[in-house]
Amino acid sequence: MKGLTKAAAILSASCLIYNPSISTAFSIVNPSARSSLSLKKSTGSSQLFVATEPETTSTSLSVGKPGTAELGVAWSELGFEFRPTKSHLQMVYKDGEWQEPKLVEETSINIHIGATALHYGQSCFEGLKAFAHSDDSVHIFRPDENAKRLQQSCERTMMPPVPHDVFLKAVNDVVKDNIAYVPPYGSGGALYLRPLLFGSGPRIGLQPADEYTLVIMVIPVGDYYKGGLAAPVNGLIIDDFDRAAPRGVGAVKVAGNYAADLLPNMLGKKKGFPIGLYLDAATHTLIEEFSTSNFIGIDNENKKYITPRSRSVLPSITNKSLMDIAKDEGFEVVQGDIRVEELDQFDEVVACGTAVVVTPIGSLTRFSPEGEETKYSFGDGKDVGETTMKLYNRVRGVQTGDAEDKFGWNFKVQ
Repeated sequence: MKGLTKAAAILSASCLIYNPSISTAFSIVNPSARSSLSLKKSTGSSQLFVATEPETTSTSLSVGKPGTAELGVAWSELGFEFRPTKSHLQMVYKDGEWQEPKLVEETSINIHIGATALHYGQSCFEGLKAFAHSDDSVHIFRPDENAKRLQQSCERTMMPPVPHDVFLKAVNDVVKDNIAYVPPYGSGGALYLRPLLFGSGPRIGLQPADEYTLVIMVIPVGDYYKGGLAAPVNGLIIDDFDRAAPRGVGAVKVAGNYAADLLPNMLGKKKGFPIGLYLDAATHTLIEEFSTSNFIGIDNENKKYITPRSRSVLPSITNKSLMDIAKDEGFEVVQGDIRVEELDQFDEVVACGTAVVVTPIGSLTRFSPEGEETKYSFGDGKDVGETTMKLYNRVRGVQTGDAEDKFGWNFKVQ
């Protein structure tokens, strides 16, 4: 348990909002039966080791080889859609404790008719990816950041936070059990992980549940856009709807935030705009974020990387990674208010998120109440911008092991 205690202390200290008085109430049943965890640094990369057995120099011997499952479709032809795999992970919080996790092959779950997730939307989720490297080892990209963000969502919605070490072991174990479904190195694909935490206990009056369920499903996916990076797309500035209230839940990853975007997203697509950009709900003068992605503006002349800072914007782990890379490339990273009329200053505009990494934006159009059109264009609208391409290639290089992991973002599955 010494390694587990040490890892938990290190990881908990890295989370600014971590509250020991809350988290210590959520313990692990029979902790002596759990394997120990330790975090190690190796050639600049952070790796997750599960010390159930002596370490071996061959990942393929202890974990298995990625890309060996039979899918009925070529790995290079995968899209971003659900596919069955070997298993998903389930873990239940009950009687004040997190129970032992289980790997489950069934793709359906039973849920109580009175579950708070169904009645009151007590549900949050995360998204992250695991990648095969050229030596057939598999690495999860920044799961420690997902652990922190999940805790933030839990605390805002009064659900028991999943301890860092428990989350890291869970994602490690579910990837390991589905290692054959990790797309092989060079295919352009990844194993997408979707941790989902929801109130599964019954409540009819408005109050937190007494039981919660964490599931982590895994899906092999290809590039969101075939070939890796799409040509610039045209976006719509949304005025008829708001994504989140100033003191609401926009900064956490709760399920309801995405349900609220379904109608605006569909209406925008009917007008010919595949992506929508939301403004602040109070004044509709400040840029907040795209439907499912953070906003990034690039000023190449002044070497500035500019992104909104708002209590209504979800802190994107992809954006956080791109900010570090931009600084490393000599850009000044600016987080603050961006007025709509300041869009003219950008040479490139990007939507960023886990699924796609970056989506280059060719233009943003806004319609007045009278139907008058204002259009902001970036680049030639046909080719991906030079800075966008550089940022994309660098983060993808780290994910696939083709570039140095100088920031220690990859966690090796063991």
